[in-house]
Amino acid sequence: MHIADIPEIASLTTPEKILLIEELWDDISADASCIPVPECHKQELDKRWECHRKEPGALLTVEELQQRIEQRK
Repeated sequence: MHIADIPEIASLTTPEKILLIEELWDDISADASCIPVPECHKQELDKRWECHRKEPGALLTVEELQQRIEQRK
């Protein structure tokens, strides 16, 4: 499907298109079970969870992360 297939969408303004995207995403995410998760994503999550279990203190808090980002500027 392409925007050209639905002329009404093509004629929307950018803010209207963004609102439509939000509506579509809300509709899709209402039933997350229908969204396929690639096996490589599951494996990566398992790997990260195992790393966290082995060394839980290695994670940064949100504040620590923000501070590191600010220091790079």
